[in-house]
Amino acid sequence: MKKTILPLFLLASVLLVYTNCENANSQTEATTETEVPNEEALLKRGEYLLSIMDCDACHTPKNLTPQGPIPDMTRRLSGYPADKPLPAINKGEITPDKWILFTGDLTAAVGPWGVSFGANLTPHETGTGNWTFENFKTALRQGKHKGMENGRPLLPPMPWQVYRNLSDEDMQALFKAIQNLPPVENVVPAPIPPTEI
Repeated sequence: MKKTILPLFLLASVLLVYTNCENANSQTEATTETEVPNEEALLKRGEYLLSIMDCDACHTPKNLTPQGPIPDMTRRLSGYPADKPLPAINKGEITPDKWILFTGDLTAAVGPWGVSFGANLTPHETGTGNWTFENFKTALRQGKHKGMENGRPLLPPMPWQVYRNLSDEDMQALFKAIQNLPPVENVVPAPIPPTEI
């Protein structure tokens, strides 16, 4: 009887060691495989944030249709079109107690601050192509143009005061999604101060 138990015990021990080695190998493989989906998950999260934060409303040129302005996704997040003339502005309508106005495609706004234009967020050098994540974070946390510490303030209607509350992880996801867009060359006009309207 003892002679039978010893070989069974040895066989069970060998199987246990083999199974543990296989589990360790499969866990290592699983860990390696999950690194790629984490990047994919970050990108998906960023795309989701771009959508629910409605970045297209002010940063994507629109095609005007009978159903209203429809984002032109071939120029997604490329900002106010550089070759588009600004419509005439009746300065008497934009006092703080009257109106804040948008162009028909919502990529430019006029108010007591003057005229502001939706920025080119695509990863072209005329947009965010030269930005680091730190620039992006500074723009959203501190409201600084081009994410530069000494940059001018971001102008309305950019709601950076709300976006600054994003977690670092969500900001990274958003930046990843923006950097994953097709680059669009478009030099957005500089803001127009209220004295020059």
